[in-house]
Amino acid sequence: MKYLKLTFLCFFISNIVSATVSQAEKEALLALYDSTQGEQWNTTWNLITPVESWYGVTVKDNKVVELNLHMNNLQGNLPQEIGNLIHLQKINLGFNKLKGNLPLTFFNLKELNTVQLFMNGFEGHIPNEIGQLVNLEVLELFSNSFTGEIPASIGDLTNLKELVLGSNFLSGEIPNQISNLAQLEKLMLMDNNLEGHIPSELGILKNLKELVLSSNALTGDIPYELNYLSELNTIMVSGNNLNQDVVSVIDRSPEDIKMNLEFNTATSVAAEED
Repeated sequence: MKYLKLTFLCFFISNIVSATVSQAEKEALLALYDSTQGEQWNTTWNLITPVESWYGVTVKDNKVVELNLHMNNLQGNLPQEIGNLIHLQKINLGFNKLKGNLPLTFFNLKELNTVQLFMNGFEGHIPNEIGQLVNLEVLELFSNSFTGEIPASIGDLTNLKELVLGSNFLSGEIPNQISNLAQLEKLMLMDNNLEGHIPSELGILKNLKELVLSSNALTGDIPYELNYLSELNTIMVSGNNLNQDVVSVIDRSPEDIKMNLEFNTATSVAAEED
C-alpha cells in the first residue's frame, strides 16, 4: 500500500513539473522577445526557466491568457507569430517603442477582451479584421501613428465598452456603425483628422458616459439626440468646425449637459433664422 501511494505521488508531481504551455505559444513568445530586443527590456525573461515564470506572462491551465509588458522598453515590430497566442484574453503593451503595422495574424486572437497598445509608434491603417475580435470590451490604441479611416467593422464589436483611438492621424468620417456598440461607455476620438458630421446615431448609445471628439475637423451641429443619453457626464467637442460655440463639459450631471446642448441648439437655430 505504501508503495502504491508513493507511486501515485511521484506520478502527480511529475505531471505538475511537466505541465507547460504548447510549443506554438512558447515560440510565439520567443519571437516577440527576439523582434522587440528582449535583452534590452527593463525586465527581461530568463529563457531557461518555465514560461509561467516570465515577467508579464500569465498562464492558466497551461495556456497563455495574459501578456502585460507595458513600460518595459519593447522596441521593434510585433512578429507574425503573435497570432499563435490563441488563448490570450488580455494584452497590454502600452508605453513602449513598438512600430510598424499590426500583423494580420494579431486578429486570430479571438479570445481577446482587452487590447491596450497605446503610446507606441504603430502605423498604417487599423485593419478591417479588427471586427473579428468580437469578445473585445476594451480597445485602446491612442497615441500612435495610425492613418486612414476608422473601419466600419468596428461596429461588429458589440461587447465593446471602451473605444479609445485618440491622438493618431485618422481621417474620414466617424462611422455610423459605432451606433451598434450598445455596451459602449467611453468613446474617445480626439486629436485626429476626422471630418464630417457627428453621427446622430450616437444618441442611441444609452450606456455612453464619456464622449471626447475634440481637436478634429468635424462640422455641422451637435446632434440633439445626445440629449437622450442619461448616463453622459463628459462631452468634449472643442477644436472643431462645428456650428455651435460649445464649451467642453466634464464631470457634470447629465441634466446640465442636456441644458447645455439645448441652449446651443436653440442658439444655432435662431442664428440661422436671422
